[in-house]
Amino acid sequence: MSKVKLTITMSVDGFVAGPGQSPEHPLGVGGEELHGWLVALKAFRESHGGEGGEVNASTPIAEGILGGAGATIMGRGMFGGGPGPWDGSWQGWWGDDPPYHHPVFVLTNHAREPLELQGGTTFHFVTDGIVSALEQARAAAGDQDVSIGGGASVAQQYLAAGLLDELVVSIVPILLGDGARLFENLGDAKLEQIESVEAPGVTHIRYRRA
Repeated sequence: MSKVKLTITMSVDGFVAGPGQSPEHPLGVGGEELHGWLVALKAFRESHGGEGGEVNASTPIAEGILGGAGATIMGRGMFGGGPGPWDGSWQGWWGDDPPYHHPVFVLTNHAREPLELQGGTTFHFVTDGIVSALEQARAAAGDQDVSIGGGASVAQQYLAAGLLDELVVSIVPILLGDGARLFENLGDAKLEQIESVEAPGVTHIRYRRA
């Protein structure tokens, strides 16, 4: 069976998004700084149609995020478009050719027809919970892994339910002070560290479900 994996970036004080999340600040105030290590990489830039960039110890982590998965699950906040009933003109943050190139399942309370975009990305909107989303994602992924895209609430739900097989936390040396914490509302979830990778501006710690 395919594995369920999450790679997420966290400030040293435990936040995966800053305070005041909004359409203008989707990662909260200061939250964009979390991903400086990622956007500097050649692997990231090439996946978004860009050029240049660095190759360093973070490259295999980025390649693991951007490739190898056959489906992704994300929350309504990560897909964007604001709360409440859908504005059908909203197609996500990524333009006509999102970087996923496989089916994406968006957890939401509001039904919406699937949204097919360029490059093989189709967004499916799931209204009946995390287990249903995972079943659909596994079916779509086949032998490939399922990636949990975030944000914090989605990560917490899959961790608390014991449905996450592997977690990579990329810790950056910034202090956000407030925002969305990763390690809350987890019940008796337990993790075992299996790897630590030091890289420029970030430390990657890989865990598996204990």
